[in-house]
Amino acid sequence: MPDNGRETNHHPITYWIGEGGGWLLKHVVSGLAATGITPNMFTFFALAVNGWASALFAMGRFRESAAVLFFAGFLDMADGQVARRVGRVTAFGAFLDSTLDRYSDLALYMGLVVYYTLIGRAFYMTLAAVAMASSFMVSYSRARAESLIPSCKVGFMERPERLVLLILGGAFRRMAPVLWVIAFISTLTVIHRVIYTWHELRSGRGLPPIAAPSPS
Repeated sequence: MPDNGRETNHHPITYWIGEGGGWLLKHVVSGLAATGITPNMFTFFALAVNGWASALFAMGRFRESAAVLFFAGFLDMADGQVARRVGRVTAFGAFLDSTLDRYSDLALYMGLVVYYTLIGRAFYMTLAAVAMASSFMVSYSRARAESLIPSCKVGFMERPERLVLLILGGAFRRMAPVLWVIAFISTLTVIHRVIYTWHELRSGRGLPPIAAPSPS
């Protein structure tokens, strides 16, 4: 039906999945907020759950790891919403969440590196390492670019997309194709961000330089 003069074209199944997921997350967040546990504690808990998923990857228990990783992704969504619900959104909380997310990412790929090492698949061990490095560079390139320009959100392979791919790879035990996709598209994303940042700086849209602190 019309909404502010525009018609929505969402598929009914997609709409109800989104509505159901939003309803569930809303009520879970309400329950979590009522426990009195701080958002930062949820962030550390999400790191621990990702570590669990990493250990399962290392043991070759891909389907179990996919289920745990799905739960970890849910926690990643919940901690920010809990912070907003209890009015404890802080700059440090956002910094801590982003930092521990990087450790979570590294742990997952390390689990895969260990697994392929133990079964003697040197090529796939290298592929997992390349996927790990390229994934890290996606985050680093954005952080570094945004110290020079206002925003650098171009590219596709952000953390949510990578997590979805890892969950699918684990659930269907097709991790090798997933690692190929992550390594390739993450590399393209980094290249895109390098070119975008160069273009923005060349066009004079860089941030003003920060004055160096005077010696005390």
